[in-house]
Amino acid sequence: MFFEAITLQLGYNATLVTIGAALLGLAAGATGTFLFLGKRALVSDAISHATLPGVALAFITMVALGGDGRALPGLLLGSALSSAVGLLCVSALTTRTRLSEDAAIGAVLSVFFGLGIVLLTVIQTMSAGRQAGLESFLLGSTAGMLWNDALVIALGGAIVLALALLLRRPMTIVAFDPEFAAGAGMNVRRIELAMMGLALAITVVGLKIVGLILIVALLIIPAVAARFWSERVTVVVGLAGTIGGVSGYVGAAVSATAPDLPTGPIIVLVAFGLFAISLLLAPGRGVLAAVLRHRRFQARVHVRQGLLALAQGQPIYERLTLRLMRARGLIRADGVATEAGRAQAAQALLDERRWQLLRSDPAHEEAAAHYDGLTPLETVLTPDQLRALDRGLRLEAAQ
Repeated sequence: MFFEAITLQLGYNATLVTIGAALLGLAAGATGTFLFLGKRALVSDAISHATLPGVALAFITMVALGGDGRALPGLLLGSALSSAVGLLCVSALTTRTRLSEDAAIGAVLSVFFGLGIVLLTVIQTMSAGRQAGLESFLLGSTAGMLWNDALVIALGGAIVLALALLLRRPMTIVAFDPEFAAGAGMNVRRIELAMMGLALAITVVGLKIVGLILIVALLIIPAVAARFWSERVTVVVGLAGTIGGVSGYVGAAVSATAPDLPTGPIIVLVAFGLFAISLLLAPGRGVLAAVLRHRRFQARVHVRQGLLALAQGQPIYERLTLRLMRARGLIRADGVATEAGRAQAAQALLDERRWQLLRSDPAHEEAAAHYDGLTPLETVLTPDQLRALDRGLRLEAAQ
């Protein structure tokens, strides 16, 4: 069943939902990267919660005009207008008052969401709204999705993705250094609004599939996961889009295999699974890589201390030190130093004395600040600096 869902063999409706969710995730991941890098992830939360009053008001308006209150284009338009008002409120509170951005976001988020819940309650008392089903916009729902609905979601996601790629350079500069961007002649305010506008568009487009509560996860989780794998912005944007697309595709496919499973939460759980993999296994910033680096550093410290003990004729009691030195062929099983061990011990002692002299000489202050006490000094200092240190050591010995 799952294989059929992944290969788009579960029918027309399931295929539409899966492709639409993949495009939505791709666009959300790429767009959310700039919010994450600019440390504005909470803005997407305010935008998403501000959509709910717009959805309810759009339903009421369409019903009052004699139309179908559940028409997706009208509901998305209402949510877009409402979230735009919420975004402007956050901006006004931040720029015209002493409120910090997170305080402004908290105020707007709670007020707009509360208003939306009240309006949903009012709708349920309307004769035309008893079975409105607008609660599905909270957590997302793909049941009964039509071709037109899927087309709106897919095209909206594709347009947002194209705009994000087109504006990636100025948005990257503003996200990292808005002062530099302003000095370079960029309109920082306009670029920030464009960034927020893309997040707003993704939020509105994703309401039907993921829901307003969980869309923030699809914007931020792929970007956070991608950040573990690379330092380059272009690569992070591409990886975030890929992670978001895979999350949408797999989540929608899993949801299609069990109609009782909600699509939005499944997509978010898949995204979290990819985040957990990145957190654990990413080669540069992952937990496993950090543990391995720590173990390697610990081993270097033990070997260094063991070599210094050998050079000074001191016994080695630490079992781990003995085991590491035996594994490197520096001592024999009976604890006696090998020829290679004696040579490295003499070099370690010489480096230790050089380092002590290095730290006491103001002329070598910068070099001493970059030395970790473990790396051979020949890879840190120039030959002239080493000769100067050796002359200093000879002078000290002569005195």
